Amino acid sequence: MKRRDFLLAAGLLPLAAPAVWAQGGTWPNRTIRMIVPYTPGAATDAMARLAALKMQEKLGVSVVVENRPGGSGTLGGQLLLQAPADGYTIMGSASIHPMAKHVMKAVPYDPIADFLPLARTARGPCVLVMDPRLPQTSVAEVIAAAKAEPRKWSFATSSLGAAGHLASIEFNHAAGLDIEIVPYRGSAPALTDVAAGNVQLMFDPVLATLPMVRGGQLKGLGIATPARTNLAAELPTLAESGLPGFEFYSWYGLWGSRALPREIAERINSIVVDGLHEPEMVTRLNGQGFEPVRETIPQIEAAIEKDVTHSAELLRLAKFEPQ
Repeated sequence: MKRRDFLLAAGLLPLAAPAVWAQGGTWPNRTIRMIVPYTPGAATDAMARLAALKMQEKLGVSVVVENRPGGSGTLGGQLLLQAPADGYTIMGSASIHPMAKHVMKAVPYDPIADFLPLARTARGPCVLVMDPRLPQTSVAEVIAAAKAEPRKWSFATSSLGAAGHLASIEFNHAAGLDIEIVPYRGSAPALTDVAAGNVQLMFDPVLATLPMVRGGQLKGLGIATPARTNLAAELPTLAESGLPGFEFYSWYGLWGSRALPREIAERINSIVVDGLHEPEMVTRLNGQGFEPVRETIPQIEAAIEKDVTHSAELLRLAKFEPQ
């Protein structure tokens, strides 16, 4: 989704009445700042901007997205916690945020205890892709080749703790392999190295992988969904390729400080979830490889707890040490 789409679309729908919250006063009555702890252009940034657009349409105030990369995503989290917990500063991030303490040695906050999840906006399934020059055409053939010559194979991953990193660990564990996992700073350089043959394999969401598969720069081996999906109908699932139960998604969401008034948090949840489930938004998201998510705040917290528990166990099995 191009950045100008968000700017052109802003302000086209009727504005909803502002919410009044328990401490007195009216929220919102001024600009809301949405911090994105990564650079512009990637999926996390795109999803944050789409959520910002829906908030702006419904609340009648400007919602300004501020990209603040640094500290492997922790700078943005620090900026959020340093701001007043009044609903005028929130953060748009991804499934890697709750995993911070499990993949980094020094994290300046507790990503669970210090933050309140406001909405899980959408999720995108991971796709297993490969250097297109390699002769293998199926997951079974890759597993056989990697078992025969393990030193000739490696995984790229966009960042430690990302869905693609965890999917790579799960693949190794399920297939009885120990393929090296090489971390990069983002999906773009990692996928470029796979396409160039410098790394052989990578798991990454549909948004980044599918255009390259369809353009011939990458070979698509399978998608990590429980059943075949219209998002990538040409790809078999990892489950039907010999890895039963293999399911991995990268998901995106909004967070506030844990001290944020609950009424404001629930208002944001309602606006964003309802907005992204509007028919034209569903079509738009599906076209980018996303599925919108409808959850209340307690449901989000339960989903995050389950996700983090499973991911931490994968890291333990891989003998991963925070870096």
